[in-house]
Amino acid sequence: MDPSVNKKPVTIYLEANPNPNSLKFVANFMLVSEGKSYDFPDVIAAKSAPLANELFKFDYVTRVFYMSNFITVTKSQTVEWAEIQEELKSFIKNYIESDQPLLSHEEEDVQEFTEDETDMDHKIKEILEEYVQPAVEQDGGAISFHSYQDGVVKLLLQGSCSGCPSSTITLKAGIENLLKRMIPEIKAVEAQETY
Repeated sequence: MDPSVNKKPVTIYLEANPNPNSLKFVANFMLVSEGKSYDFPDVIAAKSAPLANELFKFDYVTRVFYMSNFITVTKSQTVEWAEIQEELKSFIKNYIESDQPLLSHEEEDVQEFTEDETDMDHKIKEILEEYVQPAVEQDGGAISFHSYQDGVVKLLLQGSCSGCPSSTITLKAGIENLLKRMIPEIKAVEAQETY
């Protein structure tokens, strides 16, 4: 029997985002569970993510991010998207069509522990989930709650948001203003480094 008969039909299209060094590779179906995101800032972080690991073999790939039905790839500034986007698109499409895993079982089973979550933490997370995350996801990234202490909210910037020139504006003018308006106790919002 011809193995191509059982191939999952995969369509990949590209979406630009505010970060000129990131590009979204969007599939025609979900790649990871709804609400889950996986950020790989380097090859070491990608040890349990076979596709990300393979993408890091391209010397211009500097970060890989999975969420919903897309993979965001961040490139070095030394190369232009026009030179590499078709190569990456083809590679990702072929990888997915071959039905290889995006994540190893260890990565899939990682749970976020929130036993010590305060009411304030919960309120902040709810606002981020409802008002911020959908827009950020459209741009190929994710922003997640890290901590809240003494009026300061720290957020993790993932995917295209990490290293994006406009992320500071989004963080201060957008997210900080929204959170301050909805929760008066908040004084500032800062990015938490992931390294």
